[in-house]
Amino acid sequence: MSKSKDATGVSIILNYLNEKNRPYSAQDVFGNLQKQHGLGKTAVVKAMETLAQQGKIKEKVYGKQKIYFADQSQFADVSDAELKNMDSQISELNSQVQSVQQNCRQLETELKELTSSLTTEEMVSEIEELKKECEGYKQRLEKITLATNHITPQEKEKVYKERNRYIKEWKKRKRLATDMMDAILEGYPKSKKQFLEEVGVETDEDCKVTVPSI
Repeated sequence: MSKSKDATGVSIILNYLNEKNRPYSAQDVFGNLQKQHGLGKTAVVKAMETLAQQGKIKEKVYGKQKIYFADQSQFADVSDAELKNMDSQISELNSQVQSVQQNCRQLETELKELTSSLTTEEMVSEIEELKKECEGYKQRLEKITLATNHITPQEKEKVYKERNRYIKEWKKRKRLATDMMDAILEGYPKSKKQFLEEVGVETDEDCKVTVPSI
């Protein structure tokens, strides 16, 4: 890197530390300035060490880390009254920030509600679709009402009885199969899952089927 570029980097870092007036590590300064000014990490470390050696900034060592900050002697002393006034301003600004943030959240909520709502055109279109759907249901109901092949109560009762009989048989056979497998598994050296795979048995659970209730 050329001397002129080194000098530019030193000036940028010095101005940055004086402007922010807070402690930073070389990594912090590199991360904050690299994108905007294109400073390399080695150049930043070298510049901050140079500034510290020249007494233009202060350096503190905490373990293996070095912290740099602006020379406080360049800043005018602040009285207790001025500090209290600053604290009051900070408190007032914080209240304003909280109020603005709350308003932003309310506006975001309203915006989400509005964007999720249907427009007038969409609402009209949906109403027309619902009308068509209702008309279809009416025609279907009318056909069912006028049909002459309705199931009689006796036929309906017969269907329900047959259904219940099949369900009872299903439960009976499932119980018998379970009892047989449990008896076999007592002397089987492998797991139940391995046994079912070897004999090629698929359970109701494998097929995601449950026995209906009667």
